[in-house]
Amino acid sequence: MARGGINKAVVERARQALLSKGAYPSIDAVRVELGNTGSKTTIARYLKELDAQAPAQASSRERMGDELKALVESLLDRLTEEGAEVVAQAQADFERKREAWEARLETLESELKSARQQCESQHAALTEQGAQLHTTHSSWQSELTRNAGLSQQCQDLERRVQDKDVQIQSLEEKHVHARAALEHYREAIKEQREQDQRRHDAQLQQIQVEQRKLQETLVVKQDESTRLNRDNERLLGEMRQQARSLADQQDQTQRLATELRDAQMTTAKADGAREQLQEQLTAIKAESKTLATALALASEQLAQANQRVTVLSEDNDRLRAQVQLIIAAAPPIQT
Repeated sequence: MARGGINKAVVERARQALLSKGAYPSIDAVRVELGNTGSKTTIARYLKELDAQAPAQASSRERMGDELKALVESLLDRLTEEGAEVVAQAQADFERKREAWEARLETLESELKSARQQCESQHAALTEQGAQLHTTHSSWQSELTRNAGLSQQCQDLERRVQDKDVQIQSLEEKHVHARAALEHYREAIKEQREQDQRRHDAQLQQIQVEQRKLQETLVVKQDESTRLNRDNERLLGEMRQQARSLADQQDQTQRLATELRDAQMTTAKADGAREQLQEQLTAIKAESKTLATALALASEQLAQANQRVTVLSEDNDRLRAQVQLIIAAAPPIQT
């Protein structure tokens, strides 16, 4: 029995191939032509049957027809194989490039989507920062107005403190003059009393009366001095309270100045962030243009690949038509 894949038709094609090459179709030559496969006994039996079917001597025209037919068939097979390989290779290249461009397109669409989302988030951040900047500017204007009012209040308080200082100085001068007058008066009364005692003992009663008057006057003066001392202490307390209020207002003014500087720094940072976001938006727009250009180039290359496949298909059809014409023009094989 013959091995799988070895039959009479296969042996006949190997025999015709050897004849077309001008070689004698021996058993070994046919087996080599078959790729060193098949049993020699089977090949010999098929060759014997083929020799019995073929005429004893073939004319040169018949051999030429066989050779031409084998050559045409070989050429047709070779053209078919090469065309199929070229088409398969072109199709594989096209599929590979198409898959690559589709993956690239998906990546670009994803990047574009991400860039749009980033642009939208950055636009929202810019809007929020603009609102914060407007609020900060309004707060800054309010603080400026408040600072101006506090400055005016500070100036008013300073003028009031100066007026109080002048009043205190005047009261101190009056107090000094009153004390000096009282001391002078006491000395005068003492001298007058001593003189009156030395001069006239008879005038003791009058002197005592005058002394009582002087004591009453002294009490009045002492009350006045006490009242002046109390007024002085009260004015000193008010001055200290106003000084503390002035210090608190100065601290508040410094704090407001610090907050104003912080607000100005925040405004500057917001301006810097807005400029940076605008630069990023410009870069994203430029990248989108680049991606659109790359997509157009990919579409053009895909169209060129389709045109190439169409040309290869047309060439293959044209070669098939030429082979059919050659076969039709070949002389019939006489048996």
